[in-house]
Amino acid sequence: INAEYGVENCPRDVDLYQKEVFGPVFTLQEYTDFASVIQEINRSQYGLQTGIFTKDIKKAFYAFEELEVGGVVIDDVPSVRVDSQPYGGVKDSGCGREGVRYAIQDMTEPKVLVLKNPNVL
Repeated sequence: INAEYGVENCPRDVDLYQKEVFGPVFTLQEYTDFASVIQEINRSQYGLQTGIFTKDIKKAFYAFEELEVGGVVIDDVPSVRVDSQPYGGVKDSGCGREGVRYAIQDMTEPKVLVLKNPNVL
């Protein structure tokens, strides 16, 4: 992480803390209770992806289970992805997913054929 793009103890009432930022910036908040941090993140109206830096596997799985986001990245930035994985957000961070499977579904038009009495044909 490049420290020149970080804001430590960012005030909770500024856009950087409140809005979804698409750029090389991060906020760093000190905490004492991990569960309360997860609750604070979930209060956001956004939920694209999040990056959690921890050496505690229990915290990693807790974050994955409890966070209301489209994806949880452990020990890296939230923009990490590969094309084959589902990528997308919840809440005001959009709907649907990107990725090969989802692109194929989006470009496919389902069509149904019903044969009431196939023996008549």
